[in-house]
Amino acid sequence: MLTAGTVGATEEVPLVTGTHWTTSAPEVKKAYLVGLSNAILVDVAYQADNPKATMSDFSPKVAKGMKGQTLDTTLAALDNWYAAHPDQLQRPVVETIWFELVVPGLNKSK
Repeated sequence: MLTAGTVGATEEVPLVTGTHWTTSAPEVKKAYLVGLSNAILVDVAYQADNPKATMSDFSPKVAKGMKGQTLDTTLAALDNWYAAHPDQLQRPVVETIWFELVVPGLNKSK
């Protein structure tokens, strides 16, 4: 069972960083992005049926900010960003997605 950063009771799930990203095969990168996307889409669907959910919630913002991005464009953007910032390999991939893709996407939609 996957809960709060652990698998079962003994193995921690690592926070994927640029180091993981830049040393992973393209298939692994795509699997990471598909898993992240699916988790966000499930949350967006849940929030759509929840009257307390608003656009201030994380998942709807990600979905809106990533509008127009594809699996391939996201993968390429991450590859390019980490290649241009080799001193930032400790930065979590999800943080890079947020600040380099989601936030600019949200700013375009204003």
